[in-house]
Parts: sequence; C-alpha cells; structure tokens
Amino acid sequence: MSKISEPDLLVLQALRVKGFVDTEAVAETVGLSQEDTLNMLNQFAEEGLVSYREGRMVGWMITPEGRSYGEQLLANEVDNLGIRQEIETSYKEFSQLNDDFKELCTDWQLKPSLDGGEGEQVLNDHSDPDYDKGVIDRLVELDKQAQPVCESLAGRLERFASYGSRFTYALEMVLRGDTDWIAKPMIESYHTVWFELHENFFSTLGIDRASEST
Repeated sequence: MSKISEPDLLVLQALRVKGFVDTEAVAETVGLSQEDTLNMLNQFAEEGLVSYREGRMVGWMITPEGRSYGEQLLANEVDNLGIRQEIETSYKEFSQLNDDFKELCTDWQLKPSLDGGEGEQVLNDHSDPDYDKGVIDRLVELDKQAQPVCESLAGRLERFASYGSRFTYALEMVLRGDTDWIAKPMIESYHTVWFELHENFFSTLGIDRASEST
C-alpha cells in the first residue's frame, strides 16, 4: 500500500522540486488547503527553512537550511519505511531512459543541416512534419517505458503518484497538436515533469545533482 508522507516533508519537497512557486501551487501539489499551507510556510519562514519573495513575481523558495532539513526528513522516511532499495531500483530504470529523453529534446530543438557537413545541426523550425513526427513517435515509445516506473513509485510513496498522469496529460496535448507540451518551460510540459521527477529522485536518495550528468 502506498505510504502518505508527512505534511512538513511534502511542503518542503514541493519547494525543493518546483523551485519557486506561490502558495496556491504548493497547496495544490501537497493536497492541503491554502490556509493550512500558508500557516506551514509562515512557520517554516520563521525557522529559516523557506523564504518569500515579493516584487514582479511573488512566491516561496526553500533555503539551504530548508534543503538540509528536508533531506533529513526524506532519508528518515525511506529508511523507516524500508523502501530505499525499491526507490533505487526505480531510479536506475529511470536513468536508463534519461539519456534517450535528453537526446529526444535536443532533436526536437535541432535537426541535421541539409547544407552543412556531417553532424552539423541547425535550429528546428518545424517545417518538416515527417521529422517532427519521428521525434513525437519516439516520445510515445519512451512514455510506454516510463509509465511502469511511475506506477512502481506510486505503489511505494503517494507523493510520487501524480507523475504518471502528468506525463499522460502532456503527451495527450502533444498528440492533439500542441507541441509546446514537449519541452516548453513554465507549463507542465513533458520536460518539466521529467525534470521534477529527476529532482525528486535526487533529493529522496540523497544524490548530488552536480555529480550526475543530467
């Protein structure tokens, strides 16, 4: 049965994974009311675990102290539940797909030059529907491999449960013709969700992102 994480861990992890978000986004991510979420964030701010930025863009960010405390909570969670090995197995499966996904995103942005030398690439202006379809077909196949990883994770920890459906939604939008959902930032594109899941693996298992090729 999937385990539900403690609220304080969920709030800090939402900020760790998403980077900079407003109260509403945190509440939606962790499944709490905005009032309860704001109370927790304000308490964390008093403790120096998070900070609030105002100006043109407003929102919450985790502090270095919050990252360290969150890492302690994450380590305690997976070890107390005895699921570290299972999460590590899922991470290895995900890592095997990661290089393919990075290559896919590169090929979506760039394509071989018709005039240049061997290996030379140019910006993909998306004027070649056959080329674009080839990349999208690869995304469909990659998703088929990623979904079992998401399902396995969801069966262990509830906080991983949304990734499979988020990938599915992004892919559906792509197949409907809105290709922004492949890699556009600032929306829940396939790349955005992939990056968040990768960060969730890193933080859950205590892996330094800088030590890995991402």
